[in-house]
Amino acid sequence: MHLISLFVMALAAATSMAAAPTAVDPALTAAIASNQRTATFVARDAARHPAEELTFVGVKSDANVVELWPGGGYWTEILAPYLAAHGHYTAALPPTKDSGEESTTVAQWRARIAPQAARFGTIHETTLGAGHFDIAPPASADLILTFRNLHNWMDGGYAAEALAACFRALKPGGVLGVEDHRGRNDQPQDPLAKSGYVRQDYAINLAKQAGFEFVGSSEMDANPKDTKDWPKGVWTLPPTLTLGEKDRAKYVAIGEADNFVLKFRKPKH
Repeated sequence: MHLISLFVMALAAATSMAAAPTAVDPALTAAIASNQRTATFVARDAARHPAEELTFVGVKSDANVVELWPGGGYWTEILAPYLAAHGHYTAALPPTKDSGEESTTVAQWRARIAPQAARFGTIHETTLGAGHFDIAPPASADLILTFRNLHNWMDGGYAAEALAACFRALKPGGVLGVEDHRGRNDQPQDPLAKSGYVRQDYAINLAKQAGFEFVGSSEMDANPKDTKDWPKGVWTLPPTLTLGEKDRAKYVAIGEADNFVLKFRKPKH
């Protein structure tokens, strides 16, 4: 009985340790708390959980991190200063148009980060898009992050190539973090994800097909109010609110979409 009691106690202790949340790096907390962040970005923290999400995927201040398609710069304003002193931050941007003109999103991203260059340190730039998959030197990145972009690559027909590029760029044991709008399990996945929603099991299978091991998922960005049947897809909801003033209060009350957060690892061998 004594041995059984010791075993039960040891098992309980191990379970407790496994369930304990990882502490947030104070330097990361400071980067998120900076008064130099864009006010509209700060207002979204309650929906996006930056400290919890970056801790979940295992970001460290001395890591080599690649962010794919940084959008307006929400995560850049956190990651760049956090990594500036000891780490390495790369933004893999969408390619320029055939005319040589940058997309509006990239132009806005550049305009937002330019005034904060001293605080952000060196930001390395690469390109990700159809025919552009050299996001970082092979086996160089510790962590690759993509936030709400997988559906765009599905729409463009190169999701598999984008994930393969991530696999090449990561060191053995490196981590891929994927956040996107979670589709309904009771409906088949549109391969082009025209609604902006991606079934979680579909996303996991895509990453596994690229060679990744599935580590785990988090419900920190879940939203049970999102029924995923909106007239303009996910963009009906905040922050886009495509319908403008039509039923605006209703969609604001629902909040941002139901999102999954997935963690994958490149095998060490």
